[in-house]
Amino acid sequence: MSGPPNEETAPQPTGIVERLVRDDVDRKRFLKLAGSAGAASFGAFVLAACGSSSSSKTAATTAATTSTSASTGTGDVAIVNYALTLEYLETEFYEKVIQAGLFKGKVGSLIKDFGAQELTHVEALKGTVTKLGGTPVTKPEGKFPIENANQVAELAYTVENLGAAAYLGQAANIQNAEVLAAALAIHSVEARHAATLGTLVKKSITPDGAFAKPADMSTVLAAVKPFLA
Repeated sequence: MSGPPNEETAPQPTGIVERLVRDDVDRKRFLKLAGSAGAASFGAFVLAACGSSSSSKTAATTAATTSTSASTGTGDVAIVNYALTLEYLETEFYEKVIQAGLFKGKVGSLIKDFGAQELTHVEALKGTVTKLGGTPVTKPEGKFPIENANQVAELAYTVENLGAAAYLGQAANIQNAEVLAAALAIHSVEARHAATLGTLVKKSITPDGAFAKPADMSTVLAAVKPFLA
């Protein structure tokens, strides 16, 4: 009887998420590109991206907690947890905007609707991770510049476009058909949020033209870096 396959002969994961989790070389390369100090899960990747020593300690704690479950950091579960981390940040952003009371009337109601929908995304993604046998990633703490209505609307436009691009960037890596359908359903809503906000701030509702452009994880995590406490 032949022994178990070694690292050189065993089938290697093909998706970027699996490679980042299982291959230490790829993970270190990714963390260097993302500008983080290092972590063991995608939630920790985002936390570590802020680069401060206190944040690094928080990231290390999160990593130690989430890495105890192998299902947290592999395959579709890792992708869903990555999306969940982004949705956590979007939800917190809208909560802070609503608390600031910068928008009234129809626009204020619209912002509240967007916030409620982002919260629904959070709950749906948490349920999906659990259904897949994983552990939902820990919620990161965000920080957002809430200065005036125009600045916030511009930031919301940027955030929603980034969210849509992030989902699109992972579509080809998702293996489970149901997870893919759910991700695309959320992607569609993120894109509609972005288009509506584009109208509000007088910017293009289709900034990439006829075909939306995906964003890979390193690009997305670098973009969210300033919004981490």
